[in-house]
Amino acid sequence: MCCKWLLAAALFVILGLFGKSFSDETGQGGLREPAVAGKFYPADPKMLKGAVEGFMEDAVAARGERPIALVVPHAGYIFSGQIAADAFRQARGYDWDVIVVLGTNHTLAGFSGVSVFQGSGFKTPLGVMPCDQELAKALLETAPGAAWRPEIELREHSVEVQVPFLQVACPGAKLVSAVVAAEDPALLIRFGQALAKLLAGKKALIVASSDLSHYPSLEDAPRIDGRTLKAVASLDPTSLTATIDNLMASKTANLGTCACGEGAIIVAMAAAKALGATRSAVLSYANSGETTLGEPGKVVGYGAVAFYGGAGKTDTSVLEPGSEPDSAPLTDADKSYLLALVKKTVSRYLLTETVPLPRATSPGLSQHRGAFVTWTEHGDLRGCIGHMVSDSPLCLTVARMALEAALNDPRFRPVASSELPLLKADISVLTPFAPIAGPEQIRIGVDGVLLQKGGASAVFLPQVAPEQGWGREEMLENLCHKAGLGGGCWRSGARLSTFQAIVFSEEKKH
Repeated sequence: MCCKWLLAAALFVILGLFGKSFSDETGQGGLREPAVAGKFYPADPKMLKGAVEGFMEDAVAARGERPIALVVPHAGYIFSGQIAADAFRQARGYDWDVIVVLGTNHTLAGFSGVSVFQGSGFKTPLGVMPCDQELAKALLETAPGAAWRPEIELREHSVEVQVPFLQVACPGAKLVSAVVAAEDPALLIRFGQALAKLLAGKKALIVASSDLSHYPSLEDAPRIDGRTLKAVASLDPTSLTATIDNLMASKTANLGTCACGEGAIIVAMAAAKALGATRSAVLSYANSGETTLGEPGKVVGYGAVAFYGGAGKTDTSVLEPGSEPDSAPLTDADKSYLLALVKKTVSRYLLTETVPLPRATSPGLSQHRGAFVTWTEHGDLRGCIGHMVSDSPLCLTVARMALEAALNDPRFRPVASSELPLLKADISVLTPFAPIAGPEQIRIGVDGVLLQKGGASAVFLPQVAPEQGWGREEMLENLCHKAGLGGGCWRSGARLSTFQAIVFSEEKKH
């Protein structure tokens, strides 16, 4: 996903719309202006603050330990923002002198080294995060492979996207930015060790900016990313490079990389170990196909990892596969989660240009089921769209249908943010479709009906007929019209299937 946004950013540069990336004439000591605001994250300060705070509110719980280093994704916030927040939640509440963000070179071909930014600060819509120029200068002078290439900062997003999170989660800290282009693991380890020497005695956090696999299938991504994350958690650069080499040699279809920031991770590993890191925790994982606005074809993986010191064990339990039952009861807690999710999804999209990440944290939420979301306003229908195929976790289907029903029901104009307090949601979770021999088997008020004929189809939920006062034949006539077929189409050559629905709303969850 990051490459899609990167292409857009590159086009803006070609058109000359970014202007100077540094606020003085030479770039020496100036501010680094935002390059991907409005593309990877909201450009409006209020929207951006709301987006970051929303992700932080939904983040996995802090473990109560001060991290030495984090591994954080760097795609657009609508894809990876929640996983990034899961990492930064571990750093919130601590006092930090400096935060070193290790970015990944996406833009400057032919450069092999580590570009250490020497400017005075990074500017975002939230203001300026000042840089620790003294530390950056010392790193440039003492670390092997260090250089400063101002042009590498012009369009590079991998550091920039972390800064708004740091401005919210770690206010008062100074920044050191280094974009890693070197591929020699030995050089990267020496760079990390040199960084650790400069950070000794400081309240410092290291952030390695890296996405995971690029473009495998939705089915292949968790397996590939799980192995990569376990290697990252090992704190062993040799294990990481060997794991990635083996995965790339497996010839998995469309796999372009296993870690879009492998070098940054190796530097962070080496520096963290030199600063006392002994163990780690994989905090969360998702891929773009598991996000509300993602696509299920070729996906990008995102993981959050924290490195800690002291006694204890490395924790990779988040990567253990859970069961995916064909059918599981929906608990009251599941229903409450889904109802909150649909409201939050539409609200966050309209107010912050981002969306929450649906988390399948129970058997009921993780089962693959079709679902409809219906919006009403003052009791009147405001939008209703569903997905009948059981091809994704229920929580993801419901989140996607919440947006579709609010914004893309062709019968209505898109919902506006001013309407949010007035909207009420109904969710209908569908049972599998069962073909029936004839219309006499339809139970009005109990069965939903799918009609298919000549490539056309239409569906009514179980509650539609009683709400409209229809009997069986009148319901079928209206179903024919909805499918764009003539009246009486159901009498000959039509295929009928029934299903049931578990319907619940904010007023009624049973």
